[in-house]
Amino acid sequence: MPRQWQLASKGLGNHQRLEVHAIIALHLRACAGQALFNQLLDGVRIHRASLEMRKMSAPFYPGLIPCHAMPSDKSLLASAQRVFDTEREALDAVRARLDGDFTRACQLILQTRGRVVCTGMGKSGHIARKIAATLASTGTPAFFVHPGEAGHGDLGMITDADLVLALSNSGETDELVMLLPVLARQGNRLVAITGRPASTLARAADAHIDASVPAEACPHDLAPTSSTTAALVLGDALAVALLEARGFTPDDFARSHPAGSLGRRLLLHIRDVMHVDEEIPQVPQTAQLTDALMEISRKRMGMTAVVDDNGRLLGLFTDGDLRRTLDAGADVRNTRIADVMTRNPKTIDADALAVEAAQLMEAHKISGLVVIDKQQRLVGALNIHDLLRARVV
Repeated sequence: MPRQWQLASKGLGNHQRLEVHAIIALHLRACAGQALFNQLLDGVRIHRASLEMRKMSAPFYPGLIPCHAMPSDKSLLASAQRVFDTEREALDAVRARLDGDFTRACQLILQTRGRVVCTGMGKSGHIARKIAATLASTGTPAFFVHPGEAGHGDLGMITDADLVLALSNSGETDELVMLLPVLARQGNRLVAITGRPASTLARAADAHIDASVPAEACPHDLAPTSSTTAALVLGDALAVALLEARGFTPDDFARSHPAGSLGRRLLLHIRDVMHVDEEIPQVPQTAQLTDALMEISRKRMGMTAVVDDNGRLLGLFTDGDLRRTLDAGADVRNTRIADVMTRNPKTIDADALAVEAAQLMEAHKISGLVVIDKQQRLVGALNIHDLLRARVV
């Protein structure tokens, strides 16, 4: 038997208790004896043996540069602090250069009838994608287009009403430069953020924002670090300047974030969570205390409203009121609810935000509220559990 066969057989026989490997081994042996198959099998077994030997050694990841000595905590912290210092200096430099080109970019975007199409390659592409997301959530319709895909059909996503925001540190990225004639022919306005004001992209732009930095945070001045931070902050600066110019409000923000906690806090109203109609715990002012206790038990809200003949709120009786009444030695069976209810209780309007109810409950250390209209008529009720279910608190 050839030496390669013997070596490979050892690797093939080590199935590590995996049934799949065992089945493969049986099928291979069943076909042994055919010349062409034996030659192929030799290669398979040698490759398998090589993999087994590699498993026995240290983990191997292509491109991984091993660390031969574990650095000290002091040196790791020094590296981190150097990055902060370098990137802070880079941002200061970019801030000092903000001028009419930045305001021109803002004006062009505000005048745009369509959307802002953000684009960039590599790390700049990741930043462009984040800028698009920030713009879209703060009142400026925007989306990201990959420049490589744009040259293969995705240019159809860009209409002549759109503005293109292109990011490239060098300003010479081939995939972006290739798009320039097409965008110019279509009549798209172009805003560029680059680190080279004399670059092709910068010269072709209707507005160019200089994002050049003194140095990257990378000790070799190679990996995009300070430059990508500068581009990201410039994108945030554009988004904030635009939202302030548009008069963008927290309510506007909530409308584009209905699934988030902020959306729930700013969009959910009392009428969306309150109990209505037959679910409202209420008794007439002529009711006895025992009637009120039965109503509290039935509606399971820990309270009941007390109303007049026209449905207007007169007072509220809660679990806490019951404890105080019993402490005072009142006769439960012979006490009128009007004599022990809390007059002028805390109330809320149906159009108020649900978060206002949570704040009111917290401020006054209460767990329920009744909802009234402008004529003081009872229209709803809610307690802390309703707010918890709605995830307002």
